[in-house]
Amino acid sequence: MIHTTVGQLGHFFVILSFVTALVATVAYFLSALGKGKSTQAKPVEELQLAYAGESTFNGKTAKRKTPPNKVNQASLTESKDDWRTLARWSFYLHGAAVVGVASCLFYIIFNHYFEYHYAWSHSSLALPVQYMIACFWESQEGSFLLWLFWNAVLGAILMQSSGSKWEAPVMTIFALVQAFLASMILGVVFGETFKLGSSPFLLLRNAMPEAPIFASDPNFIPKDGNGLNPLLQNYWMVIHPPTLFLGFALTMVPFAYCVAGLWRNQPLEWIRPALPWTLFGAMILGIGIMMGGYWAYETLNFGGYWNWDPVENAVYVPWLVMVAALHTMLIAKRSSTGLKSAIILTISTFLLILYATFLTRSGILGNASVHSFTDLGLSGQLLVYLLVFVVLAIVLATVKWKTIPSDEQEASVYTKEFWLFIGAIVVCLAAFQVIATTSIPVYNKILEAFGKVSNMALPADQAAHYSKFQIWFFVVIALLTGIGQFMWWRKLENKKWDALITPAILTLLISAGLITFGSVKNPVYMALLVASVFALTTNGTILLGIIQGNYRMSGGAIAHLGLALMLIGILYSSGYSRIISMNNSGLMISNSDDFTKNGNKENKENVLLWLNQQERMDQYQVTYRGQWVEVRDVPGYVPRQDVMPIEGDFHGIAQRDIEQNGKLYHKKGDTLALYPENVHYAVEYREPSGQIFTLYPRIQVNPRMGVILSPDSRHTIGRDIYTYIATAPDPMEESKWEKTETFSVAVKDTFFLNDYVAILDNVVRTDKVDGIDVGPNDAAVRAVVRVLDKNGEHVLNPAFVIKNRMVAHPAEMSDELGVRIQLNEIDPQTGKFTFAVNRTQRDYIVMKAFEKPLINILWIGTIVVVIGFLIATVRRYREGKKGKQLAS
Repeated sequence: MIHTTVGQLGHFFVILSFVTALVATVAYFLSALGKGKSTQAKPVEELQLAYAGESTFNGKTAKRKTPPNKVNQASLTESKDDWRTLARWSFYLHGAAVVGVASCLFYIIFNHYFEYHYAWSHSSLALPVQYMIACFWESQEGSFLLWLFWNAVLGAILMQSSGSKWEAPVMTIFALVQAFLASMILGVVFGETFKLGSSPFLLLRNAMPEAPIFASDPNFIPKDGNGLNPLLQNYWMVIHPPTLFLGFALTMVPFAYCVAGLWRNQPLEWIRPALPWTLFGAMILGIGIMMGGYWAYETLNFGGYWNWDPVENAVYVPWLVMVAALHTMLIAKRSSTGLKSAIILTISTFLLILYATFLTRSGILGNASVHSFTDLGLSGQLLVYLLVFVVLAIVLATVKWKTIPSDEQEASVYTKEFWLFIGAIVVCLAAFQVIATTSIPVYNKILEAFGKVSNMALPADQAAHYSKFQIWFFVVIALLTGIGQFMWWRKLENKKWDALITPAILTLLISAGLITFGSVKNPVYMALLVASVFALTTNGTILLGIIQGNYRMSGGAIAHLGLALMLIGILYSSGYSRIISMNNSGLMISNSDDFTKNGNKENKENVLLWLNQQERMDQYQVTYRGQWVEVRDVPGYVPRQDVMPIEGDFHGIAQRDIEQNGKLYHKKGDTLALYPENVHYAVEYREPSGQIFTLYPRIQVNPRMGVILSPDSRHTIGRDIYTYIATAPDPMEESKWEKTETFSVAVKDTFFLNDYVAILDNVVRTDKVDGIDVGPNDAAVRAVVRVLDKNGEHVLNPAFVIKNRMVAHPAEMSDELGVRIQLNEIDPQTGKFTFAVNRTQRDYIVMKAFEKPLINILWIGTIVVVIGFLIATVRRYREGKKGKQLAS
């Protein structure tokens, strides 16, 4: 049965959200223009109290100081705004509709209604609940819906907190943005070509009308879906996108305040209410970006956390500009230059978010990014969305520019405003360098539209291209954070720089030690290290002084301190990342292009590990310990041979009791639920001290994306050991056995098994054979075959069973040796035993491993930055609240 009701309800909510957003936009716009306002007399009771010399506030009665004959006529009336009332109810209804859309879509996904294209494309029966949440926003429609939701939440908060002065103009912008976002999921088609949005509630038969199955069976429903992209089956993908889109939504708050301020001819007053939102938005967007970096570090196998991918850049640039806007907002009250810059950068931050949306969802990046969405035919709509706000912002700023006050004199180099402004300029230049290169596909499309052919292409080595510029930008930024903080706290006065002498000496001493003992020889790295240490010492000095007074003032120093730690972590983890899996055997691992290109690079930087055979790798002894799987209700990993998977069902049968840490989770024969597609490869590391740890890098075999390689890491304070599988036999393929060989040998005879020397030590009676119940009237013997290799001995025990006058030959298999051996005949007259032997490829992996020094300094620095932003946000929120109360 096709469940059409929930889809129809969801589509109704989409239309309702779009219509109510439009109504709220128009109503708030008219309210902002002063339309619909009226006055009416206050209730008789209030008039009586007024003339009695009393007033009420929050339910309390107090004597009024103004004599009755001096009461202002306006105090006897109250204002009523019908348009604002309509706008508020429309926006509340819009928010409820957005929640309704999200609820319907998740209901479809959670209940596996694969008749819907969205559920079939992104979900499957095997997905656990947390990944069902993740597949909610895997596609464009879901991500737009997530953005809509956060905007609706923020809009509801602003309606209550912005005050009557700002509500109408600010919410006009909010509601207009919501109308555009809601239009992206409308899914309405006009005629044969014009399409407005893409609906998440499209039935599969309508999305794929030409599929042959629907010609024969219009009500066909797939039994299962395609499943979630295996790269997104990670807990970070459950929390990273909501955080990132909350950051997107938060960029609109200062933008809306800025536009409202220009609209109302109050180009300075918007700074106070917008500042805490800007701080909070920069914090959340920064957290979202770093979550994405950590997801890449855990999931992708390029060996790092930032690859300068165009989609990464498209989010990184607005964050940089938002940080620059934040600093110019701090100097706006004292400098018209700072105010003008704050207006430009605040507007630019939101426009860059829209531009990033266009880049990643229009398909314009093509194959330039592994993260970009495919084009759903919405590129024109996204372009209109972007251009509307670009034109709106530019026209408004141009018309209102004359209302911005000018400075009587230029800022001196000895003022804090000058250094904050210089810092903002450098941050903007860093952003421009990134976005200028990232936009190369856009330049090509524009030239193509004019009939020109462009040969421009993104850099072949993007990491090297961006890094060589960004390093120098952040050298300057790190230095400016120290000087700027000293200027901000008036440590440099009377045109003297003496206060910087002590931090400068400490910086040189610490840097000299790090450069000498850390073998830092690259001049560029030296410069970044010295600048980062300078930022640490200067901001640390300021912080010590602040916390002795009022810790609430320490947000800026803490955030800058965290930035310095991040730069040191990035410098060492990226600049001094070391490959420890060097191939010292002198043998080629593979002749494929992937391994032989770039001067045999991968052949030199990978090690070949055979199952259970120890190899030396740098300072470690490493051993491959086989394939493991994840059972859903069992912590850790379970040997793959302990579970026989049920094909296509994402369940398995326990082949023996499943225990972990002494606790029995499943008995032999139990059916248990498995995580699909993942096969983990246990790699045991033995340190020189004798300590052992095991990493479990994984391979995911996915029908849509092929083989996906994901790393595993061991985290310590000083370094990470980062490991991934470069290649291995397909874990989903059955072993291919060669033609059977037969050996007839007597006890103590020697023969060859797959190039190994084998000795038949003995044949003994047994009453236990796996899979066979040996009774008192049955006969069973087991051969003891000892196999010798360079790492020791292996014992194989093929059995021979006579049960109910039937003969069984259960085989013994060894993945380490790549052999399967059966005891087929026993000749009592000659005393010889006949074995049937098959050979196959031994189990192995090809592995790459890195040592990443001080990478955890990066993550620690990130946390410190967040703490600094949080403290600053709370402080500015309290200041804004206090200022609002004084103004009222």
